[in-house]
Parts: sequence; structure tokens; C-alpha cells
Amino acid sequence: MNQQFIQRLTIDWDKIEQDSYLRKIESITKLDELVFEKPVTFLVGENGSGKSTMLEALAVAYGFNPEGGTKNYTFSTYDSHSKLHEAIRLSKGVRKAQWGYFLRAESFYNVATKEEEYSDIAHPSEKYHERSHGESFLALAQSQLKPNGLYLFDEPEAALSPQRQLTLLMEIHSCAKLGAQFIIVTHSPILLGLPDAQIISFDDGVVHNLEYEETESYKVTEMFINNRDALLRRLLSE
Repeated sequence: MNQQFIQRLTIDWDKIEQDSYLRKIESITKLDELVFEKPVTFLVGENGSGKSTMLEALAVAYGFNPEGGTKNYTFSTYDSHSKLHEAIRLSKGVRKAQWGYFLRAESFYNVATKEEEYSDIAHPSEKYHERSHGESFLALAQSQLKPNGLYLFDEPEAALSPQRQLTLLMEIHSCAKLGAQFIIVTHSPILLGLPDAQIISFDDGVVHNLEYEETESYKVTEMFINNRDALLRRLLSE
């Protein structure tokens, strides 16, 4: 039985203009429904395949600020999100999320700045700008993770070393076991290795489920590690 906070999304394409660029994203324009079956779902695919566009639209449809943060964040530094959220309908489970966070690598600086502005005596700032980018990124993620929460992460590995990616993987696993739901866009073969996660690919023009070993992140990493010398000789001699 599906116990997730967000169980599925459907798209009403009648609400998308005929000349919208969204209709040119092959994987998305063929999509009518997306089902979230597990506590952790990864969205994968090549750059431009539509996975981040979908995550952003899902986040805004749920009530998050387009640039990230909790549902209480209402700032806007640059209005760049698509209108896909207007066509999305979310099917929610009987459980209600007790907390939630939308984390975006590309707008992390803006969110960290607003966190300082929103702070007060009762809610002191974590001072993310006083740490390295990777440290602050992981600290923000860790501080927001709570049981029974909904978390949408867009490329959280962007600022993290491999060791810190493993730390984040453990945090996600522990929180998911306590009733949280994660939907994560990633290229990280480390994060994708999380056991029993659902992996949805936006490659090949059709959104589809696949196994860890079938992801491009895994296959390319494995190929490079196992055949580094031969691969580099071929690539760098061309």
C-alpha cells in the first residue's frame, strides 16, 4: 500500500500553451502521470532531460517557494520557474507531512541569505555563509531533516565531497525509516546506491523506472574506474 505524502502527480496538458517550451521537452510532453512508490525516489537523466523542471513544478504545486526553503519562504530574486506547476495535480496520501523543505543547489546562496534575514531570538540563524559551501550545504540539509517530513532535493551532491555524500545518504536513509519522503534529482552514483529506492529516468524521451545498475551515472562511473587508462587514451587522442 502506498503510504507516501505525495503518491502521484498528473498533468493536464490543456493548461499548457501550445507554443510553450515545455512541449519541446520530449520526456515531459509524453508524460501524463508520475507515481511515487517508495519513501525515496530519485529522478535521473541527462542535462536538459526535464527532471529538474519536473521537480521544481512539483515543489511549487505543493506550496514551496520556487527558489527553495520551507513553505514559509516567500522571497523571489529571479522568477525563472516554468508554468508546469499550474497544470499539475497532486494525489496525496492520508498522512500529512509534519515538515518539508525544497533544497536547490543553484539557489542555495539566496536561501542561506534569507535564512539569516528570517532569523530571530527564538529562531537563531545557522550562519551558513560563515562555513564552506559544502559544509553549509550539508548542515542545512541535516538541520531540516525530521521524521514525517517531505523533502525535495535538486542535485544535493553539487557541493559535497564523496565522503559527505555518504553522510547525506545515511541521513536520508535514517529519516526515511522514520516516515519521511524524499524526491531527489541527482547524478550521484553514491546517492543512487541507496537500497530499495525508486529510480525514475527521464532519458530516451520516455519517463520510466530502472534499476541502479542501469543508470548512466553508475555505468559511466564503473566504466571509468575499471578502464581508466584505455578510456582516457581514446578520449584524449581524438
